[in-house]
Amino acid sequence: MQWLKTGFMVILVLIAVFLLVGLLVLPDRVFVDRTITITAPPERIFPLVSNFREFNRWSPWAEKDPNTQYTFEGPESGVGAKVYWYSENKQVGSGSQEIIESRDNELVRTALDFGEQGTASASYMIESTSEGSRVTWGLMVDAEGSIIGRYFGLLMDRMVGPEYEKGLDNLRKIAENR
Repeated sequence: MQWLKTGFMVILVLIAVFLLVGLLVLPDRVFVDRTITITAPPERIFPLVSNFREFNRWSPWAEKDPNTQYTFEGPESGVGAKVYWYSENKQVGSGSQEIIESRDNELVRTALDFGEQGTASASYMIESTSEGSRVTWGLMVDAEGSIIGRYFGLLMDRMVGPEYEKGLDNLRKIAENR
Protein backbone atom coordinates (compact mmCIF):
# COMPACT_ATOMS: atom_id res chain seq x y z
CA MET A 1 0.00 0.00 0.00
CA GLN A 2 2.93 2.32 0.69
CA TRP A 3 4.16 2.03 -2.92
CA LEU A 4 0.71 3.13 -4.13
CA LYS A 5 0.86 6.29 -1.98
CA THR A 6 4.43 6.98 -3.13
CA GLY A 7 3.47 6.47 -6.77
CA PHE A 8 0.50 8.79 -6.39
CA MET A 9 2.68 11.49 -4.78
CA VAL A 10 5.27 11.18 -7.56
CA ILE A 11 2.55 11.63 -10.17
CA LEU A 12 1.19 14.71 -8.35
CA VAL A 13 4.68 16.24 -8.12
CA LEU A 14 5.32 15.59 -11.84
CA ILE A 15 2.01 17.21 -12.77
CA ALA A 16 2.81 20.22 -10.56
CA VAL A 17 6.27 20.59 -12.12
CA PHE A 18 4.78 20.31 -15.62
CA LEU A 19 2.24 23.04 -14.83
CA LEU A 20 4.72 25.35 -13.09
CA VAL A 21 7.32 25.09 -15.86
CA GLY A 22 4.61 25.68 -18.45
CA LEU A 23 3.25 28.75 -16.66
CA LEU A 24 6.39 30.31 -15.24
CA VAL A 25 9.24 29.35 -17.56
CA LEU A 26 7.97 28.79 -21.11
CA PRO A 27 7.17 31.88 -23.21
CA ASP A 28 3.65 32.87 -24.24
CA ARG A 29 4.84 33.86 -27.71
CA VAL A 30 6.91 31.86 -30.14
CA PHE A 31 8.82 33.40 -33.05
CA VAL A 32 10.19 31.50 -36.02
CA ASP A 33 11.94 33.22 -38.88
CA ARG A 34 14.28 32.51 -41.72
CA THR A 35 16.21 34.90 -43.95
CA ILE A 36 17.65 34.58 -47.44
CA THR A 37 19.49 36.90 -49.79
CA ILE A 38 18.01 37.01 -53.27
CA THR A 39 19.85 38.48 -56.23
CA ALA A 40 16.85 40.49 -57.36
CA PRO A 41 15.43 43.91 -56.47
CA PRO A 42 12.55 44.19 -53.97
CA GLU A 43 10.21 45.16 -56.86
CA ARG A 44 10.63 41.68 -58.31
CA ILE A 45 10.03 39.88 -55.00
CA PHE A 46 7.17 41.90 -53.54
CA PRO A 47 4.50 40.77 -56.06
CA LEU A 48 5.30 37.14 -55.23
CA VAL A 49 4.65 37.61 -51.49
CA SER A 50 1.81 40.14 -51.66
CA ASN A 51 -0.49 38.12 -53.93
CA PHE A 52 -1.91 34.80 -52.65
CA ARG A 53 -2.41 33.62 -56.23
CA GLU A 54 1.39 33.68 -56.58
CA PHE A 55 2.04 32.01 -53.21
CA ASN A 56 1.71 28.43 -54.47
CA ARG A 57 4.44 28.98 -57.05
CA TRP A 58 6.96 28.94 -54.19
CA SER A 59 5.11 27.65 -51.10
CA PRO A 60 6.54 24.48 -49.58
CA TRP A 61 3.02 23.33 -48.68
CA ALA A 62 1.73 23.46 -52.27
CA GLU A 63 4.07 20.56 -53.08
CA LYS A 64 2.72 18.47 -50.19
CA ASP A 65 -0.82 18.38 -51.57
CA PRO A 66 -1.43 19.49 -55.16
CA ASN A 67 -5.14 18.73 -54.60
CA THR A 68 -5.60 21.45 -51.99
CA GLN A 69 -8.69 23.55 -52.71
CA TYR A 70 -8.34 27.36 -52.61
CA THR A 71 -10.85 30.19 -52.48
CA PHE A 72 -9.74 33.80 -52.88
CA GLU A 73 -11.53 36.86 -51.53
CA GLY A 74 -11.01 40.60 -51.69
CA PRO A 75 -8.43 42.38 -53.81
CA GLU A 76 -5.86 40.39 -55.77
CA SER A 77 -3.05 41.71 -53.55
CA GLY A 78 -2.49 44.04 -50.64
CA VAL A 79 -4.55 44.69 -47.53
CA GLY A 80 -7.79 42.72 -47.53
CA ALA A 81 -6.61 39.98 -49.88
CA LYS A 82 -7.63 36.66 -48.35
CA VAL A 83 -7.21 33.01 -49.18
CA TYR A 84 -8.99 29.99 -47.72
CA TRP A 85 -7.53 26.54 -48.20
CA TYR A 86 -8.76 23.02 -47.55
CA SER A 87 -6.70 19.85 -47.65
CA GLU A 88 -7.22 16.38 -46.26
CA ASN A 89 -3.43 16.12 -45.94
CA LYS A 90 -2.65 16.76 -42.26
CA GLN A 91 0.63 18.49 -43.19
CA VAL A 92 -1.37 21.12 -45.08
CA GLY A 93 -4.66 21.18 -43.18
CA SER A 94 -7.28 23.88 -43.61
CA GLY A 95 -7.47 27.53 -42.73
CA SER A 96 -7.29 31.06 -43.99
CA GLN A 97 -4.77 33.85 -44.37
CA GLU A 98 -5.46 37.56 -44.82
CA ILE A 99 -3.10 40.42 -45.58
CA ILE A 100 -3.49 42.95 -42.77
CA GLU A 101 -0.58 45.27 -43.58
CA SER A 102 1.33 45.97 -46.75
CA ARG A 103 4.08 48.44 -47.61
CA ASP A 104 5.19 48.31 -51.24
CA ASN A 105 8.47 46.46 -51.72
CA GLU A 106 9.11 46.34 -47.94
CA LEU A 107 6.58 44.41 -45.86
CA VAL A 108 3.58 42.11 -45.96
CA ARG A 109 1.96 41.07 -42.67
CA THR A 110 -0.78 38.43 -42.55
CA ALA A 111 -3.22 36.97 -40.06
CA LEU A 112 -3.46 33.18 -40.16
CA ASP A 113 -6.39 31.16 -38.85
CA PHE A 114 -5.95 27.40 -38.56
CA GLY A 115 -9.41 26.79 -37.06
CA GLU A 116 -9.25 24.60 -33.96
CA GLN A 117 -5.44 24.67 -34.10
CA GLY A 118 -5.40 28.40 -33.38
CA THR A 119 -4.20 31.61 -34.95
CA ALA A 120 -0.86 33.15 -35.81
CA SER A 121 0.63 36.01 -37.75
CA ALA A 122 3.22 35.88 -40.50
CA SER A 123 5.36 38.50 -42.16
CA TYR A 124 7.58 38.97 -45.17
CA MET A 125 10.16 41.71 -44.76
CA ILE A 126 12.17 42.78 -47.80
CA GLU A 127 15.29 44.90 -47.42
CA SER A 128 17.29 46.24 -50.33
CA THR A 129 20.99 45.30 -50.12
CA SER A 130 24.03 45.67 -52.35
CA GLU A 131 23.54 42.01 -53.37
CA GLY A 132 19.84 42.45 -54.18
CA SER A 133 17.33 41.85 -51.39
CA ARG A 134 17.29 40.27 -47.97
CA VAL A 135 13.94 38.54 -47.37
CA THR A 136 12.84 37.43 -43.92
CA TRP A 137 9.79 35.18 -43.54
CA GLY A 138 8.54 35.21 -39.97
CA LEU A 139 5.85 33.56 -37.90
CA MET A 140 4.55 34.59 -34.49
CA VAL A 141 2.28 32.33 -32.47
CA ASP A 142 0.68 33.47 -29.22
CA ALA A 143 0.00 30.57 -26.86
CA GLU A 144 -2.59 32.77 -25.12
CA GLY A 145 -1.84 31.29 -21.71
CA SER A 146 -2.22 27.70 -22.93
CA ILE A 147 0.25 25.42 -21.16
CA ILE A 148 0.04 22.85 -23.94
CA GLY A 149 0.55 25.64 -26.49
CA ARG A 150 3.68 26.77 -24.66
CA TYR A 151 5.14 23.26 -24.74
CA PHE A 152 4.14 22.94 -28.40
CA GLY A 153 6.03 26.19 -28.99
CA LEU A 154 9.25 24.38 -28.13
CA LEU A 155 8.85 22.40 -31.36
CA MET A 156 7.80 25.23 -33.68
CA ASP A 157 11.24 26.16 -34.96
CA ARG A 158 12.03 22.54 -35.85
CA MET A 159 8.64 22.06 -37.49
CA VAL A 160 8.25 25.32 -39.40
CA GLY A 161 11.86 26.45 -39.90
CA PRO A 162 12.84 23.86 -42.54
CA GLU A 163 9.60 24.57 -44.46
CA TYR A 164 10.37 28.30 -44.44
CA GLU A 165 13.90 27.60 -45.69
CA LYS A 166 12.52 25.51 -48.55
CA GLY A 167 9.91 28.14 -49.42
CA LEU A 168 12.46 30.95 -49.40
CA ASP A 169 14.76 28.94 -51.65
CA ASN A 170 11.83 28.38 -54.06
CA LEU A 171 11.08 32.12 -53.91
CA ARG A 172 14.75 32.90 -54.66
CA LYS A 173 14.74 30.65 -57.73
CA ILE A 174 11.60 32.26 -59.14
CA ALA A 175 12.65 35.87 -58.40
CA GLU A 176 16.15 35.42 -59.80
CA ASN A 177 14.86 33.80 -62.99
CA ARG A 178 12.09 36.33 -63.74
